[in-house]
Amino acid sequence: MAGPLSHIRVLDLSRVLAAPWTGQILADLGAEVFKVERPKTGDDSRAFGPPWLKDANGRDTSESAYFACANRGKKSVTVNLSKPEGQKIVRELAARCDVLLENYKFGDLARYGLSYDELSKINPRLIYCSVTGFGHSGPWRERPGYDFMIQGMGGLMSVTGERDDLPGGGPQKAGIPISDIITGMYAAVAVCAALASRAETGAGQHLDLALLDSSVAVLANQGANFLATGKAPPRLGNAHPNIVPYQPFRTADGDVIVACGNDGQFRKFCEVAGCAPLADDPRFASNGKRVENRAELTRMLSEIMAKRPTRHWVQALESAGVPNGPINTLDQVFREPQAIARALRIELPHPAAGKVSLVRSPMRFSETPVEHGLPPPVLGQHTEEILRSVLKLGEAEIAGLRGDGVI
Repeated sequence: MAGPLSHIRVLDLSRVLAAPWTGQILADLGAEVFKVERPKTGDDSRAFGPPWLKDANGRDTSESAYFACANRGKKSVTVNLSKPEGQKIVRELAARCDVLLENYKFGDLARYGLSYDELSKINPRLIYCSVTGFGHSGPWRERPGYDFMIQGMGGLMSVTGERDDLPGGGPQKAGIPISDIITGMYAAVAVCAALASRAETGAGQHLDLALLDSSVAVLANQGANFLATGKAPPRLGNAHPNIVPYQPFRTADGDVIVACGNDGQFRKFCEVAGCAPLADDPRFASNGKRVENRAELTRMLSEIMAKRPTRHWVQALESAGVPNGPINTLDQVFREPQAIARALRIELPHPAAGKVSLVRSPMRFSETPVEHGLPPPVLGQHTEEILRSVLKLGEAEIAGLRGDGVI
């Protein structure tokens, strides 16, 4: 495969989403990724359905859409880690890989002789990336961590959701498993940085990524607001804590998001909306004043925006240079001209479904382009191929391993 990491080989021992997301990013970048799964059952997320991928006749396959979202570009090899022979296979693969990904609970892989300390003796250049709920240090290091609970524990849900004093108020999780995904992205950045360091030093290292750490890190301006004031920011629904107007408004037939990032854009917005005097009103002339007088301004603008349909506002505000956009459902997202032009939906051949539609990687390179070649694998699809080509095992040895339930 092409891609900036086409010279890198990854051993992916992870399951479900956070670390598999890391493996998929590395695969998108061209790395050869071996996904190690349990024989017969595989990655837990293979059972996370419906929905299931459909075959050419529209019938459900046994392949979940959830698994497909995080495992394109990988090769599946089934290995039973509870058997010494399975542990030996993983050690021998680790000796031939640049990166190892794992999201076992703290200390679990040491039981199989597959900890960083043990594998780094076999392969000192190995970059060993651990993804856990709470990291490899601290009093919670042995606790399991799941996206939903981490969104709550890490503060994301305290700033997400409608205000407590309004209908539907209260904490709300994101509509996607954002803690898992963000941790997977941070892990991919860390792996790439460790590869760059290894190019200079020749040495691998252990990477310790935690869902809690990553979720707190992406509090961004909300985290900074708290650290600057000592006051926990409240939930504001779809409003912005530091910018006004920066929120959706109901229109005559739907919703439109208006995002005035500065005073100039607010003035243009007021001109389009037919309320130009508001831009000079002392209560609203600067962003700081608009934040202070958020409730009154929002009431006034809501009355104006409700008079015309969404398409009118989108076209008028776009012409005036005011950032805005509709709130699309997913079917509308993939019909948008920009999404079509950027080919955000891709289609790959699939051994069980015939073909599978996926979301394209957002990474674009001028010289080492991302090429989506391999679909999400079926369970154990590449086991014999990898044992033959990488570990140089013969047919009799492979047959013996299969007969003994090792693969």
